[in-house]
Amino acid sequence: MLLAGLAVVGLRVLTARYERTITREQLLDPTARAGRTDLDGPLNYLLVGSDRRPGDTGPQQRTDTILIVHVPAGLREGYLVSVPRDLLVTIPPGGGYPGGEDKINTAYEYGGGGQAGARLLSATLTKLTGIRFDGAALVDFAGLRSVIDLLGGVNMCVRTEVRSIHTNRVFHPGCQQMNGAQALDFVRQRYDLPGGDYDRQTNQQQLLGAMLERAGQTDLRSNPVQLHRLIRAVGGSLTLDTNGVPVEDLLLALRGLSKDALRGVQVPSYPQTIDQVSYVVLDNGSDGLFEAVRGSRMPQWAGAHQRWVTRL
Repeated sequence: MLLAGLAVVGLRVLTARYERTITREQLLDPTARAGRTDLDGPLNYLLVGSDRRPGDTGPQQRTDTILIVHVPAGLREGYLVSVPRDLLVTIPPGGGYPGGEDKINTAYEYGGGGQAGARLLSATLTKLTGIRFDGAALVDFAGLRSVIDLLGGVNMCVRTEVRSIHTNRVFHPGCQQMNGAQALDFVRQRYDLPGGDYDRQTNQQQLLGAMLERAGQTDLRSNPVQLHRLIRAVGGSLTLDTNGVPVEDLLLALRGLSKDALRGVQVPSYPQTIDQVSYVVLDNGSDGLFEAVRGSRMPQWAGAHQRWVTRL
């Protein structure tokens, strides 16, 4: 989504020059990959966020953020569907893992992290939802700190006072400018929030929208040094699978997206304790959501289920 924002400031010529800064890998399992390579829409992309850098082979790698980015035909609006990290799912065999039931954020770990972990996670999502993806991105959210700082910070709206369990920083209600460290700290919090992880999902969606908005506001053309640093920082935080589509074509196709055209969506679900372990399980409304994302009726679903939809 940030790359789409950068496209607004005219990166057609620069894309070829900086494309080499982005790591390319096959992040999608063959069962999870869409068979087409056109950009007519509707399009579905998998966005996986972690505090660890892509390719890190350290132990206990789990994904903090799992987003399905749905862009209906016309490519003028987008829906950021947050998948709860504690969602109880059936994980298929892969990466040496024999398969079984567990929280969805363990699929990346069981797959071994990196490319293999993303593949097992994508296969798990497709098995659950029936959605096949037009591409995927593995995002080092900790690495986005410098991206936010180079953008001059982002405007974030805090709905409920929350104290960080990581830094002891207190975030007071109201809209406020945050630098990279503050914004990333804020969107990691969930324990003091009334909605717990659901509120954290909304805050993560808000951050992506705020970055997109800030990228569109910043006249990077007048500061080529900052532009150079920003693109390198973005590239250093991303591992991409574009399904064979050139990055330049993807940028140009999504250039019409803006923060005002984005909606955050939560998967209809509820918390449940099973064998003394806290999970999130799907409720009956999730089937309609996944069907809408697979097809072309997402705007209609969002209009009929506003409880689960947030304007960013």
